[in-house]
Amino acid sequence: MFKAKILFVGPNESGKTILSNFLSDTTENVGGEYRPTQGVRILEFESQPKGSGDNKTCEVELWDCSGDFKFESCWPALMKDSSGVAIIFNPDIPSHLKEIETWHSMFISSQASHLTRLPLIHSNLEEEPEEARQAFCRYLGNVVNTMSESREREEMSIIT
Repeated sequence: MFKAKILFVGPNESGKTILSNFLSDTTENVGGEYRPTQGVRILEFESQPKGSGDNKTCEVELWDCSGDFKFESCWPALMKDSSGVAIIFNPDIPSHLKEIETWHSMFISSQASHLTRLPLIHSNLEEEPEEARQAFCRYLGNVVNTMSESREREEMSIIT
């Protein structure tokens, strides 16, 4: 069974915690009072990746990272051994759109090339929650496929 470490990063008040709680089935409702994440929260759960070769269950470590730049010095440590990164933002907040390039340069472009293929997924948990879950499962399938290909290359290099 694959274990994927996925980072959720992005500006403050973008919905990272709400989405993390929803995907991990930690909570059913999506409302509530805003409380900023301090550092990082790690949620562990199993998920069914879509489009991965064997469609087996995958263990997920979902790292809900604070959007507060006072934790910036910790971000390199959070990125260690990550399998994937999702930048979560609210397009209705102009400052979030301005910050996307910063988040991309810190978490995506600084990593391996396979993390630079960034699909943009629009979601609204209040209106269509299962669409967000399906999009995450498709993304997880891509991550698992990449991990599987990497593992196979590593095994072949040992054999030859």
